[in-house]
Amino acid sequence: MKKVFISPSILSADFCHLLDDIKKIENGGATHLHFDVMDGQFVKNISFGIPVLKSINGHYNLINDVHLMIINPKEYILEFIKSGADILTIHYEALKDFDEFLEIYNIIKENNKQIGLSIKPATKVSDIEKYLPYLDLVLVMSVEPGFGGQKFIEGSLDKIKELDSKKGGRNHYVIEVDGGINKETSLQCIEAGVDILVAGSFVFKANDINKAIEDLKHGF
Repeated sequence: MKKVFISPSILSADFCHLLDDIKKIENGGATHLHFDVMDGQFVKNISFGIPVLKSINGHYNLINDVHLMIINPKEYILEFIKSGADILTIHYEALKDFDEFLEIYNIIKENNKQIGLSIKPATKVSDIEKYLPYLDLVLVMSVEPGFGGQKFIEGSLDKIKELDSKKGGRNHYVIEVDGGINKETSLQCIEAGVDILVAGSFVFKANDINKAIEDLKHGF
């Protein structure tokens, strides 16, 4: 089985003891820290933004994996970069057109960061075909974005398989999946070709965080 990376979502962390929780996942073998940024407009929820990332950045050795579920992402990209974002994932559905994507791409690459593109459950892989050569990461939403605790959408596995089949040549992205990830669904996603698993409550709410992370990786 392939090596996968775990990106726990701080949306499920205890914000009264946020750095303590982050240290726990770091010690448990996580490699990324997932920031679910929601603006109450692109999705029907509001989470957190630049101040949280800026205040905790530098206190751990994890990759800041920033998922922007917001409208007008171009307006905020540079500030997230300045605050410590390593990967900046925008939503295909939030983009006005391909030209806007290229503007965002150029900002991110000029600052030597990685760019990701996320797709909602209703969006097809074929819809983002021309974007793929530009991407470092493709994030498949396996639930409707905006809220945690939803059930994994089985059709997401077909998208992961399709994206995995398109790797190679000009396409050099990794595949990330977010939503409803637990021990069972993580195995399905790994078998389909995923590289990074985002998990929130399964990790942060676990009695044994180390075991939860190992369960997601299935010992690899």
